Parts: sequence; structure tokens; C-alpha cells
Amino acid sequence: MTQPFELTTGIISNQDYLSPKYLSLQHHGWISAVVAKCPATIAPPCWDVTLTPSGVDTFQSLLAPGDAEKKPFTIPAARRELIAITGIAKQGATADVEFTWRWTPLNEVGALTYSGDAHYRSIVAFRSYDDGWRVVESAPQTLQPLDQALKNAASTQ
Repeated sequence: MTQPFELTTGIISNQDYLSPKYLSLQHHGWISAVVAKCPATIAPPCWDVTLTPSGVDTFQSLLAPGDAEKKPFTIPAARRELIAITGIAKQGATADVEFTWRWTPLNEVGALTYSGDAHYRSIVAFRSYDDGWRVVESAPQTLQPLDQALKNAASTQ
């Protein structure tokens, strides 16, 4: 499963422009913006965001043909990487499997956006069938990142 990165160029709200995603892109020199007149659907102030030449070079190779004209456009940025299975709780024909994972960047944009240092803990349910174990179709339960869990545990001691 890949994690998409979505970027809107053109007129955006101040709230969007001040988000960590846009600030990172601006800091990296991939976007620039100027104050712009807001459409009736967006509260002022607004920004007109464009890709810099460096941004065009970076994103152009990551876009599928024809996607460059889409607003917003989306590129794959990271994928989940299993680090370790940390526990299995089995009861009859069901089991909960706990594991740690992280986002692994797929490109420069993913490296800017997703830190491989953050580890996450999740639990997925399995069910035993006559031909083997299968994942129960539901979204995995993502718990807090391990570094945050360790901080919380240290603060309660």
C-alpha cells in the first residue's frame, strides 16, 4: 500500500499554505507563492501557489502522463514497511496480530514528507478458514507512534 502525496497549485487558503506540507515544499524551494484574491468560497488571505523550476523538475518525473494538468495532482510518496511482528493473541478461529511498521519514502517528495524514523504499532485481525488464515477486511487499528508511547510511558513513571 502506498501513501499518496497531494499537491494543489493555484489559489489556496492561508490555512493550507501554512500547513507543514506546503511549508516544507517552500523551504525546499519547490514551490513559491504570492498573495492572491480569494474566491468567494475561501476566506482571506489566499495564496497563488506555483511550482518553481526545481519543483517542476522534481514532480514532473513522478507524475503519470496526463496528471500534470489535474488540480490537485497526486503522486505516490511512501509505502508501509513491516519492521516486526510483536505479538499474536489467538482465540479459537481468530487472532489479533500486533506489529510495528514505518513509512518508507519512495522518492524525494516522500523523503521530505515521511520520516523513516517514526515507528507505528498496529493490530490486525485474522480469521482461520479451511485453507488457512486470512486478514479480516477492516482498516488496521493504528496505535500511537512508538516514540510517543515511550514518552507517555516515561512521563507516567
